[in-house]
Amino acid sequence: MQEKGTISVSTENIFPIIKKFLYSDHEIFLRELVANAMDASQKLKRLAAIGEYQGEVGELKVQVSIDEEAGTITVSDAGIGMTAEDIKKYINQVAFSGATEFIEQYKDSDQGDSKEIIGHFGMGFYSAFMVADKVKIVSLSHKEGAEAAQWECEGSTEFEISPGEKKERGTDIVLQVAEDSKEFLNKARLRGILDKYCKFLPITIELDGEQINNTTPIWTKSPSELKDEDYLAFFKELYPMSPDPLFWIHLNVDYPFNLTGVLYFPKITNNFDLYKDKIQLYSRQVFITDEVKDVVPEFLMLLRGVIDSPDIPLNVSRSYLQSDANVKKINGYVTRKVADKLEELFKKERTAFEEKWESVGFFVKYGILSDEKFYDKAKNICLLKNSEGKYFTLDEYREHIQAAQTDKNENVVYLYSNDPDKQDAYISSARKQNYDVLLLDNQMIDSHFVGSLESKIPNSSFKRVDADTMDKLIDTGTEKESVLSEEEATKIKEVFEKTLNNNALNLQVEALPTDELPVVITVPEFMRRAQEMAKTSGMMGLGEFPSALTVSINGNHSIIQKILKAEEAAQKALVLQAYDLALLSQNLLSGANLTKFIERSVEMVGK
Repeated sequence: MQEKGTISVSTENIFPIIKKFLYSDHEIFLRELVANAMDASQKLKRLAAIGEYQGEVGELKVQVSIDEEAGTITVSDAGIGMTAEDIKKYINQVAFSGATEFIEQYKDSDQGDSKEIIGHFGMGFYSAFMVADKVKIVSLSHKEGAEAAQWECEGSTEFEISPGEKKERGTDIVLQVAEDSKEFLNKARLRGILDKYCKFLPITIELDGEQINNTTPIWTKSPSELKDEDYLAFFKELYPMSPDPLFWIHLNVDYPFNLTGVLYFPKITNNFDLYKDKIQLYSRQVFITDEVKDVVPEFLMLLRGVIDSPDIPLNVSRSYLQSDANVKKINGYVTRKVADKLEELFKKERTAFEEKWESVGFFVKYGILSDEKFYDKAKNICLLKNSEGKYFTLDEYREHIQAAQTDKNENVVYLYSNDPDKQDAYISSARKQNYDVLLLDNQMIDSHFVGSLESKIPNSSFKRVDADTMDKLIDTGTEKESVLSEEEATKIKEVFEKTLNNNALNLQVEALPTDELPVVITVPEFMRRAQEMAKTSGMMGLGEFPSALTVSINGNHSIIQKILKAEEAAQKALVLQAYDLALLSQNLLSGANLTKFIERSVEMVGK
């Protein structure tokens, strides 16, 4: 029998639409054809399982082969196969879903798993015309007494069906590759596509006789079957250049949506590449994308691993992911599983949890910043680390500092450092007064985290340890006695104003402890926060040298007494030296001013 006809479509421009708009990336053609071949194989297994196919199933595999000389790519399977009538029904009626009909027909059977049927043998097949001038199908149905059929089409709505020359059950799709797509006749190119999209399909895939896929990835197995080394080996399979992860979460849910997978917590550094080694999204072991922003909460985008859900179709759009109800449920489920895992680790192995906090803390802080519900789950396992290296939960730390660090307004003041090396003098000053200092020195996130905590913890205030003098950072309402008279305080301020000659400086004389510096320079808290936020947001203008500094002259220090008694020339040298020392303690002294300070120091030492 030979027949000619016209493909049933609503427009004769279907092929340009397929080529230019339906699939944005031409390499998708191979994923679609392999998915269809897998579909045909799974259908045969299904029919055999329910007794509707009595023949020998044999070895089911998908074979991809290249003939560079002939300019063809062939995708072959030993699956269910098609008769001429099947081809007319499933191929010529574009967008008719053979898989959908099949699942509907056998949905009430209690054997096999209809979720294993991957695709829609119709529109996906036509992706072949993105790279081919001509496509041929040769197929032999599994049905008893069936005859082989051949279908040919040259990229128009016209096709031809004729008897085929196939002796074994299954289907061969032969693509005559177009001149502008010759790149796909390269074996390495096809191997790359298969590695990307088909690396974990459940039936063997061969490229020119070489198996390229792992048919049983660990997310398809029960956690009881797996050991730590299995999870680590799979991580290396996904990300061969990355260090071992901290720990992982095995996902497995079948209601109210279907989802499996494994998520890994990687080690995080301040310079972590946000766009490297993303989570991979699969549908029935077929790779879809690694752009999972709407599937996974934003703060967990730095996790690694695999999520597989048959409820997400192969060809997804951003708008689909944003609006689909199942995707939103998956998002919430992943958040809950991560929170539960963190709580479990904290309760069972707190010491180990603390050791991992540098990396884990990034996720927790990011989650607290971006998801109010996550804060409720994570607040009991969120840790704060002080300058002595001790860890506290939020409640533990408040109890630790409450007695010593409550100000006159009944606010508990949390002192912190974002650069303990540069702020060592200020940390030391805080310790002298029995104050505790937190380390919040992750430049990527902690400036935002501080503001978030301050809004969430009642009666609290977060202040950087070098933002003011200690007495003002924690104002208990008790004033220290000054050794200077009002007249002397006025005089020393005038000497500093005349010598420094800088109207941008906020000069003030204070009664500070005698073991503090003679001059203390601080950046007002509001300006410092603005600078930090601007820096992390990429707004460099605000992050530069501050336009205003507070200069606190320690009236109780012996050097201030010495300045008052010195001659004018000596006064000037001492004022400049004390001021430069204060700048140096804030890492604000550089260039010519630093050179002058060194020269002046040498001169003073030599006297």
